[in-house]
Amino acid sequence: MADPAAGMNLGHAVALLAAAVVAVPLFRKFGLGSVLGYLAAGVIIGPFALRLIEDPEAILHVAELGVVMFLFIIGLEMRPAKLWKLRKEIFGLGAAQVIACGLLLTGTAMAFGVAPAVAFIGSMGFVLSSTAVIMQTMDERNEITTPHGQRAVSILLLEDLAIVPLLAIVAVLGTALGTAENGPPLWQTAGLAIAAVGGVILAGRYAINPLFRQLAKYGGREVMLAAALLVVCGAAWAMSLGGLSMAMGAFLAGVLLSDSTFRHQLEADVDPFRSILLGLFFLSVGMSLNLAVVLADWQWVVGGVVLFMLVKALGIYGIARLFKAKHTEALERAALFAQGGEFAFVLFGAAGMAGLFDARTAAIFTAIVILSMVLTPLVTVVVSRWFLKEDVVSIDDLDGVDRAKNLRERVLVIGFGRFAQVVCQPLLARDVDVSIIDMDVEMIQAAGNFGFKVYYGDGSRLDVLRASGAETAETILVCVDKPEIADRIVELVKAEFPLTKLFVRAYDRGHSIRLIQAGVEFHIRETFESALAFSEHVLKDLGFSEEEATETIEDVRRRDEERLILQVTGGLQAGRSLWRNNTSTPQPEPYVKPRREAQALNEDAAEVMTAEETEERQQEEA
Repeated sequence: MADPAAGMNLGHAVALLAAAVVAVPLFRKFGLGSVLGYLAAGVIIGPFALRLIEDPEAILHVAELGVVMFLFIIGLEMRPAKLWKLRKEIFGLGAAQVIACGLLLTGTAMAFGVAPAVAFIGSMGFVLSSTAVIMQTMDERNEITTPHGQRAVSILLLEDLAIVPLLAIVAVLGTALGTAENGPPLWQTAGLAIAAVGGVILAGRYAINPLFRQLAKYGGREVMLAAALLVVCGAAWAMSLGGLSMAMGAFLAGVLLSDSTFRHQLEADVDPFRSILLGLFFLSVGMSLNLAVVLADWQWVVGGVVLFMLVKALGIYGIARLFKAKHTEALERAALFAQGGEFAFVLFGAAGMAGLFDARTAAIFTAIVILSMVLTPLVTVVVSRWFLKEDVVSIDDLDGVDRAKNLRERVLVIGFGRFAQVVCQPLLARDVDVSIIDMDVEMIQAAGNFGFKVYYGDGSRLDVLRASGAETAETILVCVDKPEIADRIVELVKAEFPLTKLFVRAYDRGHSIRLIQAGVEFHIRETFESALAFSEHVLKDLGFSEEEATETIEDVRRRDEERLILQVTGGLQAGRSLWRNNTSTPQPEPYVKPRREAQALNEDAAEVMTAEETEERQQEEA
């Protein structure tokens, strides 16, 4: 291999790829996860072990783009309305966890004789958990879109935001203690941060979609790919200029583009780079572990890792239970978040520049954080296998519940609630072969008592869809009651089984529009037809003939279809003139045209109507 001092070369690239190819499958085989495999491989090939690579910092700076792209893809899944629903988790749960763990860790460090300022900065660096480790672990478990996964994402977002005031506090402490060099005033730093966020929001809302429309017309595939990378890197760069997290900038850009028509194209273009660079990030973190520092100050490093992880886990568990999380979720969150993260390196660097950390202190705290990141995948495996056994009931041990496996029926039904139960009746009446999967164990067992065979399976997972026969099924009926899960299933089926027809239960009008845009064969709003049938019976009871009631309902159905077509292209506000209200509007257009002309009730009203008709005729003539 070439001289390590000569910089990065092809030999170094071979070493990185070989380490990943050997370590990751090996660690996955033993159920330890890919993150621990990358970290262990990085330690082995790094400058403090085999010394195949001498400069992990150079790789780390490039590999951080993997975390950035990962957060961009997560942002694409988080529509603004969905993010707004998480505001209580972000600023409530997230803030409570950061403050509580910060106080506990600071007090612990001070109890062992660490100076207050050093204890505070070192503890707050450890409070900021590793976005890369946590998100990768949840992604491998398919937990990001689950409720507890969304709460974890909310906490990570608050921690990303917390880096800004923490950097400001470090500057203030450096000035107060007389150790800091002259830097920009606090108002300037805050102004840059606000300007960076505003710039990303404006660009995402008003510039990116028109840009992609033009590129789709006149650019090629490679230009679209370059534009996708430009969006991610540009948002991250803008945030870094404002002193904010690059990952938060990418996440914000993803959220702003989550409703874009180019969302799926962006995700497909960025994902390969995300996977490679994220693995490279973990390799570089492993290579950065200074084994010389660990050996020289092993009491401080080992004691700090154990004590900080334990205290932080207790704080996380307590806050989780305080916010009414179940024991299982609280324990899993404590194991997953009980480590320091990549933002600690930024905070420790700022503390060094402010004169609050000397070289030895920075090295010890950095080693503590890196070791905690290395240990986290192992801790989560141990907790899952040994401490959660009593809380997790195996599906295979339940009576009347079987996993979906090797199903090959003509129709696959996903979700077997009250909607699907009615849907299946006509199919079974005509002897249509049907496979049914659901995740509600109690419902599966109850359906078995009525003669239905329902298999256990998560229809939003690709491996379950394959096991359920989605590839050979003629039609898939998506009957789940949560629109976001239905959207995920539709995306998977369209991408992996494009020849299979999709019939989907829509939750509301907005969901219907998304399904039309996704290209499903048929969809129906779950309450639409029942509401029309209800209204038809009301009309008949009020004295209208059966012919009049039927004609009215058909007209309402036709106008609803016309309105929906307009809304697909023009948004939810389009087609408002087709909707009949019970209040006056500036230019009312009746949903159903009246059969009789309006008549004045008195002379004054007649004069007003005459004046209005005269004015309208004059305007038409003009």
